[in-house]
Amino acid sequence: MVGIMALWLPILLSAVFVFVVSSIIHVMLSYHQTDFGKLPDEDKVINALGEFNIPPGDYVLPHAGSMEAMKSEEYKEKATKGPVAFITVMENGIPSMGPSLVQWFLYSILVSIFTAYISGHTVASGSDYLAVFRVAGAVAFMGYGMALLQNSIWYKRNWSATLKSIFDSLIYGLVTAGTFGWLWPNM
Repeated sequence: MVGIMALWLPILLSAVFVFVVSSIIHVMLSYHQTDFGKLPDEDKVINALGEFNIPPGDYVLPHAGSMEAMKSEEYKEKATKGPVAFITVMENGIPSMGPSLVQWFLYSILVSIFTAYISGHTVASGSDYLAVFRVAGAVAFMGYGMALLQNSIWYKRNWSATLKSIFDSLIYGLVTAGTFGWLWPNM
């Protein structure tokens, strides 16, 4: 067993590497530019929704509120008429990337902590690079990517965007695995 404190360097360094790689993916590469589409007559939709002064949050329409209400004729009529949507409303203004980037880095540290915990309990000190790489890579990939599938399954996010993010997660997992394999203790 390798204690988590012995893995502080790969935890932090892998988070830094993932942060850099994700920045390259999202700033320099263009394959995420089609993840979200533009609504037809966007200005009209913005003006119509703006009248309601909707507070930031997640919404569904039509909203049933309970399984019983979903059986009502009123709900069925609204759902059939449409539109049916899951909507995330954010604060007005240009989004500030700073807080999101900090949260992303902290999330990367969290994934690396769990990677260290599981790898430290399954891979012995002094193990070869590939033994560490396999376990750390699988754990990190799961931490970055597997939960993304739920968004397409339940909330109908387009599968293309989800699969691109899963691909990113594979890259992050490989970067994390490489870092852990490189810096694995030889006690």
